[in-house]
Amino acid sequence: MDKEKNEGYVQLSFSLIPTYSTVFGNPDYDTQREISDNTLQLYGEFGLSDKTTLFTNIPFKMLKSGKFTDDMSLVLPLVLTTEGSKNTLGNIQLGVKHNFYSKNWVLSGQISVEANTGSFDQPSGLRTGYDAWTFTPLFLAGKSFGKSYLQSFVGFDVRTNGYSSNFKIGGEYGGKIGKDLWLIGFLDIVKSFENGDVILPTSNTYTATYVNDQEYGAFGAKFIYEFSDKYGVNAGFGGAFFGNNVAKAPALSFGLYHKF
Repeated sequence: MDKEKNEGYVQLSFSLIPTYSTVFGNPDYDTQREISDNTLQLYGEFGLSDKTTLFTNIPFKMLKSGKFTDDMSLVLPLVLTTEGSKNTLGNIQLGVKHNFYSKNWVLSGQISVEANTGSFDQPSGLRTGYDAWTFTPLFLAGKSFGKSYLQSFVGFDVRTNGYSSNFKIGGEYGGKIGKDLWLIGFLDIVKSFENGDVILPTSNTYTATYVNDQEYGAFGAKFIYEFSDKYGVNAGFGGAFFGNNVAKAPALSFGLYHKF
């Protein structure tokens, strides 16, 4: 939601993709080793004016590569990944959102930049972020229906360094259950333009962590419980009905937020 001048929002969350070994593709394929992908994330918003909001997202990635998977068809004699872990920053995001219409519908534009702040471990093949800068323009539309609301977005991710760009569209619909609990369903679709020519290390392709041409159709639900006007917690889960070069596993998230 858009913030008024000097209003703010901060959230600390933890998301995890439990150990996985299968990746969406055409056909689906297995990683060399079992992979777990956890993220501790700090997100914040601040109203620069009644119509303009600054936001940032700082992810700390915790990746681990474990034992070999049962399917060893991807193993080549001279190229093997090792067991290992990578705990460091992902792609830090900074952006601004501006509201230009707020009568019946709320219409806004947004632009954000993800810095090339991730890192890569060659032996394990684990990568904590895209080896690129990402520029994301979005158009957002939302509407309130009393105790429920609808939000949607459409836009692009434009990446440097030879990575493909992609189209993205999605939204969420939520409603209040009782006094303090919200139930929200969401849909998020990302489709690659397949216009990149980046050549990544072979070990990276065996883990499918932040590789090229990643795409997915994700769906799920989340719950928000409001302790007060200023504090609350949330939890969510998501799955995918299609994908490419992304883990074929559910994602879970938990968060604590504060409004000021």
